Formats: sequence, C-alpha cells, structure tokens
Amino acid sequence: MSTICAIATAQGGAIGLIRVSGPKAISITDGIFKGKTSLENAKPYTLNYGHIIDSENIIDEVLVSVFHAPNSYTGEDSIEISCHGSTYILQHIIQMLIDKGCRMANPGEYTQRAFMNGKMDLSQAEAVADIIASNSASAHRVAMTQLKGGFSHKLRELRDKLLELSSYLELELDFSDHEELEFVDRIKLIELGHLIEFEILHLSNSFSTGNAIKQGIPVAIIGAPNVGKSTLLNLLLQEDKAIVSNIQGTTRDVIEDTITINGILFRFIDTAGIRKTEDEIEKIGISRSLNAAERAQIILLMTEPGVPYPEINVRDDQKVINIINKSDSFQALGGLGLDWLQSELIKAVPAINEDSVLVTNIRHKQSLDLALQDIRRAIESLHQQLSGDIIAEDLRQCIHNLSTILGDNITSNTIL
Repeated sequence: MSTICAIATAQGGAIGLIRVSGPKAISITDGIFKGKTSLENAKPYTLNYGHIIDSENIIDEVLVSVFHAPNSYTGEDSIEISCHGSTYILQHIIQMLIDKGCRMANPGEYTQRAFMNGKMDLSQAEAVADIIASNSASAHRVAMTQLKGGFSHKLRELRDKLLELSSYLELELDFSDHEELEFVDRIKLIELGHLIEFEILHLSNSFSTGNAIKQGIPVAIIGAPNVGKSTLLNLLLQEDKAIVSNIQGTTRDVIEDTITINGILFRFIDTAGIRKTEDEIEKIGISRSLNAAERAQIILLMTEPGVPYPEINVRDDQKVINIINKSDSFQALGGLGLDWLQSELIKAVPAINEDSVLVTNIRHKQSLDLALQDIRRAIESLHQQLSGDIIAEDLRQCIHNLSTILGDNITSNTIL
C-alpha cells in the first residue's frame, strides 16, 4: 500500500492542513520535520511543534499531529501538518513529501481507504460526500446521522432478522430427509417476514422526504391568474425573480428558485395561473403548473377574496397551505403575513433530529426496493407452503441487496 498526501484545506486561509496516510507516513514526514523529538519517537495522538526543513532552509514552523494505525480516519498511520496557508508553502511541502516517497492522493482516496480498512461502511463513506455538499442545516443533519451509522445500524438490524429467518429454513434443508421436522412454526416465520417487509418499506418511502431535504423541499405556488403568485415568489426570495403584471396569463412557464428558512432548504415553484383558456401557449403553461403540483411536497394554494380556489388533485402525502391574498391577514405585495407563512412551511416539513433515519441516495433506494420484492416473494412462498429452498433463495437475495448498501456481504458461514 502506497503512502499518500494531499492538501486538506481550501487555499486562501491563514492556516493550511496537509494530510499524509500510509505505512510510511510517519517516517517520510519525519524526514522533512525538525522538532524537539523525532515523529517516529513521538507519542501517538499528540501535537508536535517544529519546523519543515529543506536543505537546512526553514520552510515554515508547523504543528504535526501523529496518529497510529488503526486509530486514525483511514485506519493507517497518519500525519496532519498544520502550517501557514500560503500556496507556496503548501505546494512546497507537498513536493518535499513526494520527493521522499509519497504520491498525491486521488479524489476521495482517504475515505476509500477508510472503507477498505473497515473504519466505515459504504453508506457512511457516501455520507462524507453528502456532508461536503450539504447546503442547509437539515441536509447536514441527515448526512451526519448517516455518517455516524444511524442508517447502517438500522440495516444491520434488518439483516439480523433476515438471518434468523433464513437460518431456520437452512436448518430444515439440512434435515430435508425428515419431512416431518419443522424447527419453527410457519405462522411465526410469516409474521417475522411481514415485520421485515414493513421496516424495509418504511426506509424506502423515506426517500421522498430525504431526497427533498437534500435537494430542497419542492413547494408549488398554485392559483388562478393574477391572484399574486409571482408577487409571493418575489417576496419569499426577496428579489424580483418573476415578472409581475396586472395582465392575466403573464406567467407562461414554471419559474423556480431556492431559499433556506430556519435551516431548511425550500425549492419554490411559481406556476402559470389555472383557468380555462383557448390560448395554446397558456394551455402548455397550465399543464406544467398541474405537473408541478403533482411533484410538490407542499402546495401553496392561493386565491383572493371573491375568487374560488382552483380544483387540483392532492395526494395524501402532500401538505396544502391555503392563502387568501389581498386580505386583512395576508398581503404578498406588502409582506403582511410572511412570518405566518414561513412558520406554516416549517411545520409542514417532517421533524428531523439526530435519530432520524432517512434515505437520500438513489442507489440505496433502488437496493431497498429490490430487497422489498425479495421479502414479499418469500412471504408469498411461505403462504403457499412452497419448498424451503425456494424461500431460502429469496431470503439470501434480500440479504444481498441490503448488503450492497453497506458494501459487504453475508457469507454461507455466517448463516451456518
């Protein structure tokens, strides 16, 4: 295994950080460091003050952290060099490390090594990228829960239950020449199967919320023409995003933008006014409005005094907030009622805390859906009293599909 190095901080800051990881991380860094004691003799998990020296020339004064395997991020011997953030200093130290035997780390290689060395599973490794890309407090919380193993723990609990179910069937297969032997009641197996099915379904269904929090909760502003939808969008975004006019049908296409409210990212979608029209272009805009309403998790259904709400289809999992614009309690043009609306939006989002387990990765969602099909086939086979080897194969496949999320697999010896 080679020893790798990389700059771990963005350029332009006062302090820069260089990470070195691999079997020769300590000895290579020791070759360019001069302090009171050598890094090879330094106690693990300590900060060591000294200088980076190149041909007797001091490059910078630094603090060096020493980590011994396996108790480091990558599970390998690791070094962190804290130096001044000058681009020249950072690049010079990197070149010195390469000259001593390091190579530049590939993108994501530190996390890859952490996964390969068993410091985290695949879903946790993917959460690192989600944390880096998170653009709201709620998205960060969800990613942190996954990184800390909340999602992984839930999957392992499911696999343990599947192993229990599978091991009983495998045991019966070992005694297949004694057809009268039944190590567990089939009704109990069916009950356990339904419990596993429910938990997998719950995780799979959480993707709509998890992905929305990650990408922005979709909020469609729906209403008749000229009731103030575009004015409301501009008010929420605090900018003139949409054209506002007294002429009906001004908004012909879907306009959207995002804003964070109380740590939650919302994706607001302004739509064409819904009415009967003979204008072919406006008809297209209205059709897109209805499609936006179908995709949204929250619908701001807007009208004004004397104008009926438009008729739209609303799913059970959608939240509708009714707004009467140009009334005594709400006026989009003047901002009256904005605090109330923002509060209603926050309440419409499922509460997210450190214990919330939400699926945000489409790969995880697909694996869960495959596992759901497997467990449902196994349950149906149990109901039909089919051969145990058929049921066992569905259970093995279900375990496999859950294991692909974690990046490992359950072997026959584990079941044994």
